[in-house]
Amino acid sequence: MVKPSCLVKPVSVTRIAGRYLAHQEGLPKLPVPPLQQTCERYLAALTPIVDPEELNHTRKLLEEFQKPGGVGERLQKGLEQRGKKMENWLSDWWLQTAYLDYRMPVVVHSSPGVVLPRMEFSDRQGQMRYAAKLIAGVLDFKSMIDNETLPVEYLGGKPLCMNQYYQVLSSCRIPGTKRDTVVNYTLDKRPPTHITVVHNFQFFVLDVYNSDGTPLTVDQIYIQLEKIWNSSLQTNKEPIGILTSNHRNSWGKAYDNLIKDKTNQESVRAIQKSIFTVCLDAPMPHASDDMYRTRAGVQMLHGGGSRWNSGNRWFDKTLQFIIGEDGTCGLIYEHAPAEGPPIVCFPMMVRTPMVPLRMPQKLHFNITPEIKMDIEEAKQNMNIMVHDLDMKVSVFSHFGKDFPKSQKMSPDAFIQMALQLAYYRIHKRCCPTYESASLRMFRLGRTDTIRSMSIDSDKFVKAMDDPNIEKVALLDKAVKAHRAYADMAIRGQAIDRHLLGLKLQAIEDLAALPEIFMDTSYAVALHFNLSTSQVPAKTNCVMCFGPVVSDGYGVCYNPMDTHINFAVSAFNSCQDTNAARLAQALEDALLDIKTLLEQTPKAKL
Repeated sequence: MVKPSCLVKPVSVTRIAGRYLAHQEGLPKLPVPPLQQTCERYLAALTPIVDPEELNHTRKLLEEFQKPGGVGERLQKGLEQRGKKMENWLSDWWLQTAYLDYRMPVVVHSSPGVVLPRMEFSDRQGQMRYAAKLIAGVLDFKSMIDNETLPVEYLGGKPLCMNQYYQVLSSCRIPGTKRDTVVNYTLDKRPPTHITVVHNFQFFVLDVYNSDGTPLTVDQIYIQLEKIWNSSLQTNKEPIGILTSNHRNSWGKAYDNLIKDKTNQESVRAIQKSIFTVCLDAPMPHASDDMYRTRAGVQMLHGGGSRWNSGNRWFDKTLQFIIGEDGTCGLIYEHAPAEGPPIVCFPMMVRTPMVPLRMPQKLHFNITPEIKMDIEEAKQNMNIMVHDLDMKVSVFSHFGKDFPKSQKMSPDAFIQMALQLAYYRIHKRCCPTYESASLRMFRLGRTDTIRSMSIDSDKFVKAMDDPNIEKVALLDKAVKAHRAYADMAIRGQAIDRHLLGLKLQAIEDLAALPEIFMDTSYAVALHFNLSTSQVPAKTNCVMCFGPVVSDGYGVCYNPMDTHINFAVSAFNSCQDTNAARLAQALEDALLDIKTLLEQTPKAKL
């Protein structure tokens, strides 16, 4: 079998050269919102979360900041200039500050996992067959990307930026001792033609294209996976992949040491260049049906610890599909290149004359005593993270999108208000809340923040358990306020990325940071005790991620027609937070709001 010298694009009459570029150039640029508008909305967002004295102080700072000819105006002009010069004034800055400069481990703290519906494998051949179909399906998806025939997505009739789909395959994060980088090999003269498969902590290169450039069939892939399985039966190998789960500075140092050796460097490069990674996981300890979803969630997020599947990963790889021997399936992705919705599309693409194929190449690593110590340190740190993550994945089965829609309410705003109520009932206060909003209406758009906790949500949750107050009107107002903020955010008019832009512009242009960014209010506003995301999908899956602050929660949900999938996370090291308690409070809040609406005659709405 001749090794493919280069990936010949699958012959396809539908290839539309330049279609992607033409589509991208037709998208509007991300606007820089007006300075006064952002300052006013920032004050409104602070009103329910800081005390009056602090708010007054911030108001004065903002007045000073906005003075004609003052600092704010200068920074705003700088941002507007940047907006004219660049395709997107935010995207490079966001990639650096939100991801590549972030030094916490990507595991739990950054990379989301996705739990797919459980498969019933009667034997390990079932696991291999499913893996082969999944790989073939992703290769079909890849050919649409390569041929520029991927159907354009729309939101509210507006075309969306498709760039993230082009960043997910053949890409990888590279650790550094101070900041990381992301490499993408798609546009190389010889783009990658292999995936990596990891089984029992051992990595293999699997070529997935024939020498004529056609992708392997499901049957061919299945045969290759069998060969990989049979040549990695022992589990006594050092879990080299666990190094990628460590603190980024530690991993950056260990990485430099690891790749001094030529064999190691070649093996690491093969993983980084691969189109994506498939993790064939060992079975996890048995869990009751009630606990199964939660266990699957943590398996996707971190692998269960060093004695289970945490070493069966390369966490820097953008896309890793996880297929457990026990039928637990899903994926984990490194967040720097893309958001959830484009990622969730990948596993939906499963498709259903034999040539002898080369043996998949096993990747070898030379483990020096120093590397062995790095692995031990990473194992210990991983196990600490595993014990600290408190997770609850649940299905709310009483209703789904159907009920809020019947009440003419946005399902997302309805769920967010229930979440505000649940948090308030437990913690007796409201907190800054982050909900991600897509900026894909704009060229290279990523996300901005919907601040779900507002003056109106604050009034509603405080009134909800008071029998003397009329609540429906307050709920209606809160839901409408959320909807209005969400619409504003997807149109590029939210406040968080604009404030970040002004701050980064100040770092580039000024000797000192303006006072509004040193102000206590700014730190309070950015301490998101609730970090939330709606990731709707056609399949019955759910995404999970960790909290973004030590005393916070991560909440992800997929609202289906008649039920809602929730994943709630917290840290055990924080006494005040508890994932199962918030999940239960959320269920109660959803039911209580439904009861409230059903008890109120429609005319009042």
